[in-house]
Amino acid sequence: MTTACLSACTTLFVNAGGQAQDLSNEHGHEDDEIIVTGSPIAHPEHESIIAASVLTEAELATRGEASIGELIRQEPGVSSTFFGPAASRPIIRGLGGDRVSVLDAGIGSIDASTVSDDHAVAVEPATAERIEIVRGAAALFFGSSAAGGVVNVFDGRIPSEVPEDGIDGALRTSYGTVNDSIEAAGGFDVLLGKFGDTALVFHGDGFYRKTDDYGIPGFAESEALRALEEEEHEDHDDDDHDDHDDHDDEAHHDHEHEEEEAFGFVDNSDMVTKGGSIGASLIFEDGFFGISGKTTKSNYGIPGGGHHHHEEDEHDDHDDDDHDEDHDEDHDDEHAHGEEDVRIALEQKRFDVRGELNKPFFFIDTTKVRFGYADYVHRELEGDEVGTEFNNTGYQARVEFLEKRFGNFRGATGFQYKHRDFEAVGAEAFTPPNVTNQFGVFTVREYENGPVHVQVAGRYEHTSTEAESIALKRTFDAFSVSAGIGFEPNENLFIGVNGLRTERAPAPEELFSDGPHLATNAYEVGDPDLGIETATGIESTFHGELGPLSVTVNGFYTSYDDFVALIATGEEEDELPVFEFNARDAVFKGFETQIEADLFTVGGFDVSSSAQVDYVRAKFKDNGGNVPRIPPLRSILGIEANSSYVDLRGEVELAAKQDKISVEELPTDGYALVNLAMTWRPGGEGHGLSVQFRADNLTDEEARLHTSFLKDVASLPGRNFKVTLRGEF
Repeated sequence: MTTACLSACTTLFVNAGGQAQDLSNEHGHEDDEIIVTGSPIAHPEHESIIAASVLTEAELATRGEASIGELIRQEPGVSSTFFGPAASRPIIRGLGGDRVSVLDAGIGSIDASTVSDDHAVAVEPATAERIEIVRGAAALFFGSSAAGGVVNVFDGRIPSEVPEDGIDGALRTSYGTVNDSIEAAGGFDVLLGKFGDTALVFHGDGFYRKTDDYGIPGFAESEALRALEEEEHEDHDDDDHDDHDDHDDEAHHDHEHEEEEAFGFVDNSDMVTKGGSIGASLIFEDGFFGISGKTTKSNYGIPGGGHHHHEEDEHDDHDDDDHDEDHDEDHDDEHAHGEEDVRIALEQKRFDVRGELNKPFFFIDTTKVRFGYADYVHRELEGDEVGTEFNNTGYQARVEFLEKRFGNFRGATGFQYKHRDFEAVGAEAFTPPNVTNQFGVFTVREYENGPVHVQVAGRYEHTSTEAESIALKRTFDAFSVSAGIGFEPNENLFIGVNGLRTERAPAPEELFSDGPHLATNAYEVGDPDLGIETATGIESTFHGELGPLSVTVNGFYTSYDDFVALIATGEEEDELPVFEFNARDAVFKGFETQIEADLFTVGGFDVSSSAQVDYVRAKFKDNGGNVPRIPPLRSILGIEANSSYVDLRGEVELAAKQDKISVEELPTDGYALVNLAMTWRPGGEGHGLSVQFRADNLTDEEARLHTSFLKDVASLPGRNFKVTLRGEF
């Protein structure tokens, strides 16, 4: 964890520049968080026309997942790609990949995570102190890559305030049983000196995580996949029924295959991740200016990696009969990574600059500057050999100008520039080297008059993408607009409606791909003639507080022209199923509902309950077919009791069966996960020391995410007991 260690009842929030300010506002919402990601003009959660929410450091401290996707997966409207514990990217309202932008304090992650689901996001959850989630189109402020939503992670490695008593920080360590995980993370800010009204503050943080393969309650392969494989074997047997001896051999072969199938664990799902950062800031009366450097290294296995070829080898050779027995006897790296295992070794070196000036000049009230540069390399290892190497060097710059208020009007304007130089070399280079440059300019205008809030925004974006090796270059000019109105009749009620029309330029992978992609068990084919993807939609939000009851409801309906989706063709290439990027009209609709209630106080505990439900339905217009990998109806019911020394929480996550499937998809069974947690603070609140005990998936339920390419070869982890020790200073 990093600086500014927040307790659950903190009265501070971090605004767009990271400056601490009083949470109390003119409406008296003392526990409301300010949203800075949905618009350059920050708003409290309850006044945001765009559906958005905040996870504070106190909330994040109770979770502790290995990836950003898994860290926020239980938030309303959010799922994950779950390509194993190390590589899970967020999915928002059924949209992922290039349509959801994972930001590092307002600047992109500058990695290869949008290229494929098996590529991890180079933003470390262990050092996150605050995460903002925007559901729905944030393309107006963050570009085409945020057409479906934004996850903005703040880790404080560029200090924006002077620590109290000259130093503050936090340390955390944890152990989990489901994969023998060991994790440690820590960070601090220290005042190095003052020069008049200017302070020099230094920041440092580091993290380390090591896990083994994780345990599951049953077979790694789903029942649906095993039934399909059995049907295929029976069909093959019927073809050979005239040869009785061959039939017996085949039956014996099937029995052997069944015995060798992984049970009780997911092979090649371990990881080792480590990294850290240093930063320093000059903090003065009217703002701050700081720099930071960060390095991240990770080596993790791909569950089901090389799955396609592994099955072929099993049909030809059964020399590995003792694999399961060996794994049970000695669960370590030596035997956990066989010849067919695919691993990823990634490294990112990153440099950032952030600054903010709150000194008015001309018509400008506040100026914010962001810059990030990263050199990212990602090697896919097949045994000791490097199968494919991905290199991504890029930088992003962003400038925002918040204007002075003029009567009931206020506004903001910004500029953004992105450069991405991407290269894939090796056997799985399914996308040719390409260079992308993107420039955007955006503006937002707001009008407030009593209970009425009006917001109008627009963005122009120019994108140029070139793949020299195949002599292809595409340029796109995208225009996006939105208009919303909010009505707040009193301090406890807010209703908002937002209409939008956004345009997204296709990603390089959607344009240029043409090759085998073993991680997704597919031969992916792009379409260089793809055009602009246009979304027209309406979103609504309702927030109400009725005594002890708080209710938030968000609804959305979006119609897409030329929605780009990766669709199975039913054909094969290089013994892999072919998937093509096609542009088809589609409709996405759904809702998110949250209800929280303060129930009663007993024995020093304040008891409360919560419930949330989210749903998305996505169909193609032309033939009514379903968009692939859409999450099912889901709900989470929870109850908790909080006191000065002990916090208790129990919850049940319920997911319905997903049988609204696309071509070549298998249905996914529903599940019910039971989670329990207890946090003990020996010295009470404000003393900085806490111990947390968690029991996740207490009933050892088999659960699979329909949004994952690996859902039929890797379920979610089974029962896990986890203990976490955390200290603040």
